[in-house]
Amino acid sequence: MGLVISLLITFWVGYLIYKKYKAQPVLFLGGMILMFAAVILGYGQILPQKASTGLVLFDAFEFIRATLSSNAAKLGLNIMAVGAFAKYMDKIGASRALVRLTIKPLMALKSPYLVLSGTWIVGMCIGLCINSASGLAMLLMVTMFPILVGLGVSRLAATAAVATTLCFDWSPSDTGTILSAETAGVDPVIYWTNYQVPIVLVAFVVVGILHYLTQKYMDKRDGHIVKPVEVEKTDAEEENAPAIYAILPVIPLALILSFISLWIESIKVNIVNAMIIGLSVGMIFEYVRWRDGKKVFADVQAFFDGLGMQMANVITLIVAGQTFAKGLMTMGTIDSIITSSHNWGFGPMGMMIVMVAIISVSAIVMGSGNAPFFAFAALTPAVAAKMGIAPVLMLLPMHFAASIARNCSPITAVIVVSSGMGGVSPFDLIKRTAIPMAGAMLVNIGMTFFYYYRG
Repeated sequence: MGLVISLLITFWVGYLIYKKYKAQPVLFLGGMILMFAAVILGYGQILPQKASTGLVLFDAFEFIRATLSSNAAKLGLNIMAVGAFAKYMDKIGASRALVRLTIKPLMALKSPYLVLSGTWIVGMCIGLCINSASGLAMLLMVTMFPILVGLGVSRLAATAAVATTLCFDWSPSDTGTILSAETAGVDPVIYWTNYQVPIVLVAFVVVGILHYLTQKYMDKRDGHIVKPVEVEKTDAEEENAPAIYAILPVIPLALILSFISLWIESIKVNIVNAMIIGLSVGMIFEYVRWRDGKKVFADVQAFFDGLGMQMANVITLIVAGQTFAKGLMTMGTIDSIITSSHNWGFGPMGMMIVMVAIISVSAIVMGSGNAPFFAFAALTPAVAAKMGIAPVLMLLPMHFAASIARNCSPITAVIVVSSGMGGVSPFDLIKRTAIPMAGAMLVNIGMTFFYYYRG
């Protein structure tokens, strides 16, 4: 009975999010319904006796308060700092300068489809510093899309390469990476270097080749003729930041990766420190550029706005996801799934595939990678413990599955933005992204199996 109720509420929550209801209140409501249902039906208690407010009705709200408080203190501050820094970099034009610089080497290649594959790989590398999939896609649609079309590839092929440039949320400063590492009890940088990087390096080869073959074949199938054309320049180029600004988005990442146990141990730099240092360096560059202190100080408001936006959008989504997860756990849903998996003969890796499948379908239906991953991430340590494996081996493929699957959804932001700017149908676009993303998912699952059987 509890499993049936949980499934009904889960489908209802997914349906509302699919219908563009705001994810946070939907997840909060779904979680609270499950909590109260669990108490009424005798499946469990919302809070242990010592933490209870003394009234069941208030216990659900106390859980939300405590969860918000604990997230805002550490994980939330990291995420807010990262988002705020990214917004400031966009404000001063440094993100665009980075893209403009990194795409230049691709122009030396003679093959249009080889340049297309190279664009995807370079975009993935830029994604280490620009964590927004739709934000990165917009930058590349302005800078690289006209070049690809000018070289002769179709608009659909060029848009597909650009739209999937952040199909792996693999930066140590990415919000999902931070959440995944914290939940698994692993340092975000170690999580990145030891787990994420090897997977993405394999994906560079597999997905790069698949993009080359898929886009070339589909262009030929659709009757597209590869014919280079002249690309008109616009006045917007004159408004771009100086080329040296390209180093600014890289500064926090360089600091984070330099002052860790793998390199320099005597100096400690955490994510928040790195972002604030990067902000300070950016302000210095801006003053040298404009010689106007008032303008420099005014533009820093973008950083503060970014802090608030991350709290409003990402942190609340994490807390809402954890509230929904708490409801499922109170109902005993996870225990039921684990018991059923055992009865069906699923081992640890079988259970991992089940969780990846749930996340992937949810990401496609909801049009979001963050919403389903944040909703289910909190459940993972309990599932992993009962299956006898390290939490990281479940969180890692789930995290990547969410970011991969969103590129196959016609309603996700990065697909909608890219197709709109490219003048193509989002439904036609996901036909072009499906094969490369299937390859990415196979790499994701295959490498996780490799980690598991290696040790």
